Amino acid sequence: MPHALYGDDPEPEEQGPAARLCVPARPVAHGFTIRLFLTPVGDRTAAAFTSPERLRAVLGAEHPWIPLSEPALRALVRPLGIRTLTFDPALSAPTPSAAATPTPAPTSTPAPAPGRPLSALTR
Repeated sequence: MPHALYGDDPEPEEQGPAARLCVPARPVAHGFTIRLFLTPVGDRTAAAFTSPERLRAVLGAEHPWIPLSEPALRALVRPLGIRTLTFDPALSAPTPSAAATPTPAPTSTPAPAPGRPLSALTR
């Protein structure tokens, strides 16, 4: 029986060494839970950063995170129906200081009604 050549068979998905990702988390009663985010179109996604510096640049220096490999993160979010991971996302919302500053409403003066003098509106 002839043997198949090595190149004829499809290769299994090759996985390199599992790199450590910095995954945003939040404290809960018995440890941490990963934070989930929304994509610009409203789908849920798990975010992961390739370095602590990148995470701090987006979420702040005090934001908690846990180290996970990509396969571990995918295994955690798969039961939740999440198939998308977002690596090194940029913050898309306005900064809290800009969002907290209300924009003043434009002031306008009512236009005088046709045929009435302007002084009639100020009485």
